Amino acid sequence: MARTRTPPLLHSPFPLRKDPLTVSRHLPTDRAVRLRARLGRARLYLCTDAREEQGDLPEFLDAVLANGVDIVQLRQKGLEARQELGFLEVFRDACDRHGALLAVNDRADVAHAAQADVLHLGQDDLPVPAARAIVGQDVLIGRSTHDTGQAAAAVAEPGVDYFCCGPVWPTPTKPGRHAPGPPLLEYAAGRNPARPWFAIGGVDLGNLDEVLATGADRVVVVRALTEAGDPGAAAAEFSRRLRRDA
Repeated sequence: MARTRTPPLLHSPFPLRKDPLTVSRHLPTDRAVRLRARLGRARLYLCTDAREEQGDLPEFLDAVLANGVDIVQLRQKGLEARQELGFLEVFRDACDRHGALLAVNDRADVAHAAQADVLHLGQDDLPVPAARAIVGQDVLIGRSTHDTGQAAAAVAEPGVDYFCCGPVWPTPTKPGRHAPGPPLLEYAAGRNPARPWFAIGGVDLGNLDEVLATGADRVVVVRALTEAGDPGAAAAEFSRRLRRDA
């Protein structure tokens, strides 16, 4: 009897394992080229929860996105995937109206399902090649860094499109995490990386000039906008000062 070959699994969400260097040689898609161009112009990146307490998520997103926020990320621990995807529909709609990039924190599966533009990975999250296998080649991937060694690695890590340095100052968003301060920003600026990078952690309008003095020209903010009396006005002031010398 002739032996029959088992057909390969069709429609698998996980492609056959490839060497990361081979994957990185693939030509970028048109979408990836457009997203990277928008990332290159981005200066102000907001992380926010879903505003359940305030009950004003659509209005809040419209206010900050209309006034200079370039990237917005839903960051709210403890959400089930279905609940997170529901909130991300609101984020996606607002980002499409204002030409902003939508970011998902940590979860490659949610980023894929939400058709996000950006997946942000921490040091303990999925390795970049594994995340790429889920989200594909035309989604931007960001990386958190907390010391000079991690920042140096992120400058050249294959598959990474941008990285963040911090927390610059202690922040309740990451309780107990050591804050390396402005010297980490000075180190990153001194590397003159080709890919965009952002200062993160305790950044507000009061200390923005200190951040800019290190050579950083992109920031991630949380409370500076989410707790502002007028989030739109605060976003506009951030945007004005970040783009002053651009």
